[in-house]
Amino acid sequence: MYVRALTIATLVCGLLSFPALADKLRITTVPPGATVQINGVLVGTTPYEQSIPGGYLHKTKTALGARLGYPMVARLTLEGYAAKEIQMTEGPMSWVSTLKGHNHGSYWLLKTDHFQVELQSASKTFTGSVESVSGSSTLVLGPRPELSLEELVGRTKPAVVFLKSLTKSGTGFFITETGVIATNAHLARGEEALLATLPNGTQLEAKIVYVDPDLDIALAKTTGEGFPHLPLAEASTVRQGESVLAIGNPGDAMLFSVTKGIVSAVGRFDAAGPGTWIQTDAPINPGNSGGPLLNSRGEVIGINSQKLIKKNVTGIGFALSASDLLEVFHRFYPTGTKPNENVAASANAKLPAGRSMMNTAAGPQISSGLGVTETTSDPDGAEIFLDDKFIGTTPATLRLTEGTHTLISKSPHHADWQRSITILKDSAVSVKAALDPI
Repeated sequence: MYVRALTIATLVCGLLSFPALADKLRITTVPPGATVQINGVLVGTTPYEQSIPGGYLHKTKTALGARLGYPMVARLTLEGYAAKEIQMTEGPMSWVSTLKGHNHGSYWLLKTDHFQVELQSASKTFTGSVESVSGSSTLVLGPRPELSLEELVGRTKPAVVFLKSLTKSGTGFFITETGVIATNAHLARGEEALLATLPNGTQLEAKIVYVDPDLDIALAKTTGEGFPHLPLAEASTVRQGESVLAIGNPGDAMLFSVTKGIVSAVGRFDAAGPGTWIQTDAPINPGNSGGPLLNSRGEVIGINSQKLIKKNVTGIGFALSASDLLEVFHRFYPTGTKPNENVAASANAKLPAGRSMMNTAAGPQISSGLGVTETTSDPDGAEIFLDDKFIGTTPATLRLTEGTHTLISKSPHHADWQRSITILKDSAVSVKAALDPI
């Protein structure tokens, strides 16, 4: 008996100390040559191959075996193709000892050892045009007519969709007549496609074609043409106190519900994430995520994204501004969006790489009688206020009407910077705001 017990103990010790057999993780794309990032780290190009412990693919035999202790997300990018983000793992799962019931922590498993992805051509995916309105175009051409509440709902609701996967649901809206849908990244991340239900009951497959790695923005695409779609209004058009409408699909309520409120504030809000945020008291609940926040003219001023959940705090919701959404679209529509109701749109003008597209009123012709102002700041990313109206952050290219304008830059922990600038016809001015620290 003693010899047999010793033999078994020796065998168990050998199993515990035996190294896990290595497997191969492969990522391939059609076409090849795509850049591969895993959890935000650049690891190579496709075809990509990496040795991994066997415990990453199946539950290990012992508590001491190799386990994957975190989720893995791969992002694939190739010039001329829509970026693709894939959720590589499933979990978390708990490792609980079958003998003593001890919990040894969480682990994740790779879904497969070979991820093969077909990339979609950007020119074939991002078709149609996007309508937009900028703040300076409003200054040049005047305000657009406001709609009654009933007319506003009647015009905009057909462009809103209910999006659903096996585990999540939310809202999106068409922004091109060719079936491009905008929604939140947290709804689309890890999904190949979502089921899109239109207000008339029609159901379509919406393939996820882009997920922004930083902003909570994703784009999906359905097949077909002639979809009702919504114009986008830049942050420069948003006024504190103006009435807004949210359309969405909150959980445990009727689909395509409408709620009303006002704009409480506009600007940077680091606690919510990067970008320009619109705070509103319009009720925003789970399921409203990804839906449009609309002004009284039927234009999307933001994507409903978050609700502040805090003790003794009610009625505070946040939408990521349509300016941030337009920045995403500019990556796929380099010659720009088209103007809404003959309003010249900012995206029609090609700007230097990395520049903001905010508050540009000219079309493709630079010699339109407007002055071009290149605005930068120290520190970078300062908020820009033109004639007391918020229009975005630096760096930015502004196209301004002739005359004198007041330019103000603001940044946290810095004193405000203010100047009066005179714009001449077809002039070009460079302005750098040096903000003194407080």
